[in-house]
Amino acid sequence: MATERHVKLFRNGRNQAVRIPREFELPGDEAVMRKEGDRLVIEPTRRKSFIELLDSWDPIDEEFPPIEELPYEDVEF
Repeated sequence: MATERHVKLFRNGRNQAVRIPREFELPGDEAVMRKEGDRLVIEPTRRKSFIELLDSWDPIDEEFPPIEELPYEDVEF
């Protein structure tokens, strides 16, 4: 895998863009970009863990209906 490659910059409307060569493709359809001095760093977004996903949701304010207690039944395996 190549570690460096020259690429062309182009305009897409009012934005400057660059095509990412196949050998540098990132997974998914989103990335994070940041500037470090003159360098641009593009990283794939990290998937949220299940706990982070739950933490990002607003709490539910409605009451749940009561759950009917059913009698236990013996089951043979």
